[in-house]
Amino acid sequence: MRKLITNTFISLDGVMQAPGGPDEDPTGGFTHGGWSANYWDDAMSQVMGEAMSEPFDLLLGRKTYEIFAAHWPYAGDNPAALPLNTAHKYVASRTLHDPGWGPSTVIRDVPGEVAALKAGGGPELQVHGSADLIQTLLRHDLIDELRVWTFPLLLGSGKRLFADGTMPGNLKVTQSTVSTTGVVIATYARAGDIPYGSFAFEEPTPAELERRAKLGS
Repeated sequence: MRKLITNTFISLDGVMQAPGGPDEDPTGGFTHGGWSANYWDDAMSQVMGEAMSEPFDLLLGRKTYEIFAAHWPYAGDNPAALPLNTAHKYVASRTLHDPGWGPSTVIRDVPGEVAALKAGGGPELQVHGSADLIQTLLRHDLIDELRVWTFPLLLGSGKRLFADGTMPGNLKVTQSTVSTTGVVIATYARAGDIPYGSFAFEEPTPAELERRAKLGS
């Protein structure tokens, strides 16, 4: 059984759309593309380098695959180019038939085929970007770890990592660091159900009973 791990850049208000450039994903009228570029430092390069130092396969949505395919084969001696170019790419798409950036495989039935990939042998599966794909993976509880890079800025609108309909669940932090530019890089693993509790008095006060009654009015 191999792990499925997401790597996601988000703003403090949870937006993950177009971190790398203004032309990356302007859909929905998004005008803040490129918001992550000027925060990069050596600590972030080290974390990303460690994530790519061991063999991995890529699982990408079609749009992210096309963004990567238009960049990484032409990236020369960039340290990330070799592992990304040689990794096997699994592309979630109902419309793509002949991916040009290989080695690659198109998958149609994301829940079923990804579950089968996880159950089989091979290196870890890494998801980068791929906002729509992540929503499907979250709904079907297929993600083992979330590596979330939280940037110290607010964007107000755009595609979010945790959209409505995300499956509730408890998480634990397994690793964290902070870059010199204030980017919090944390790895979260599934930790079962949410441990609900309450700070309320065991016997509610008359004021509390009155407050609750107003909630239904």
